[in-house]
Amino acid sequence: MTKAKLSLMMFLQYMMLPVWLLPLLPYINTLDGGTDWMFAFGILTGVGTFASPFVCMFADRFFNSERVLAACNLVTAVLLGAAYFTASLPVLFVLLLAALVAYMPTWSVTSAIAMEHSSPVSFPRYRTLGSIGWVVSGVFSVAAAKWFGVGDFDLSRRIFAVGAALSAVGAVFALCLPKTAPKAKDCPLSVADVLGLKAFSLFRDPSLAALCTLLFLAMIPFQWYMVYNPVYLAESGFRYITMTQNVGQVAEIVFLLLIPLAVRRFGYRAAFASGFVFLALRYALFFAAAKSGWEAGVFGGILSHGFIFGLVVVVGQMYVGERAPQELRNQAQGLAILLTSGLGLFVSNAVMHPIVAASVRADGHHDWTVPFAVAFVVSVLLAVAAALFFRPKRREI
Repeated sequence: MTKAKLSLMMFLQYMMLPVWLLPLLPYINTLDGGTDWMFAFGILTGVGTFASPFVCMFADRFFNSERVLAACNLVTAVLLGAAYFTASLPVLFVLLLAALVAYMPTWSVTSAIAMEHSSPVSFPRYRTLGSIGWVVSGVFSVAAAKWFGVGDFDLSRRIFAVGAALSAVGAVFALCLPKTAPKAKDCPLSVADVLGLKAFSLFRDPSLAALCTLLFLAMIPFQWYMVYNPVYLAESGFRYITMTQNVGQVAEIVFLLLIPLAVRRFGYRAAFASGFVFLALRYALFFAAAKSGWEAGVFGGILSHGFIFGLVVVVGQMYVGERAPQELRNQAQGLAILLTSGLGLFVSNAVMHPIVAASVRADGHHDWTVPFAVAFVVSVLLAVAAALFFRPKRREI
């Protein structure tokens, strides 16, 4: 029963976000003045992650993790419900920012709950259900269009109503999860604890410091793919961009099930470093495709997403879960989310956007070989750095 609950928890938690976040920018573009707000709404997720360590502190110190999860989902549901009733862009921005501040820490809390009631090495099995939920959200939007009789469901405010409903279901279900008591409830309280900054003390562990630094730097080429690959596909003549991009999520679902075997067989160091090798392979394939029009190279690069996400991001979460003290487990996962989906997203845009902007040709399209070459070089350097500097303390799997 516990395994089923943990699996359904992950499924719901990763389904309730993309049903409204993925079509958000197209919806904003339909509103008066929406074009001017595209960048602001585009960085909402990254900004939302900054609250993760602070919110996760409550799960480590004051309240059961499942109750924190329920509260976060309930607040998200209320804010998305309010977003349904407004077309004012400033008001909508504030509501959605607050919703993501409430929602983004749930990725850390659900990871900590799953690891508490299983083990870090079993985590990928449950995280797989999250990826399935993400993919199912796309099917759900099509079904919702038929239920509501709306041709362009993704371009309507109903995306917020569906997100609110799923968040409310997630809030109720969270209260049915196994009880996960705060491990640091009786520990002395410091200013760092109150601010949710205690997780940064993990950098005293050289292996965790190396892992977190590499995770952060990995986001330069990783997040760039998430943001710009749809543009590359569109300029390359692909018609079904979302469907083509989701091939990578399907590969992610399959490969996540193999992550525990990879870690058992090769250890954290080799598994983590090989993730960067696949990252370099992705951009080598994309470079070849952009240079010669080799369509198979595009699909090869997309399919590699499962290996990259599993071996870099999920293996990173597993090691953080293993090495972090129990009283900091939620905050540690919050720190990992902050470094990847928060700070990593910003540094990726800061590094790669000027390179992409400088690659625009006279016809308005891009010369993608230059960004792909840069991303390839960065990935190779990170693979070497992972092999040299990430030295796991132990192999408890």
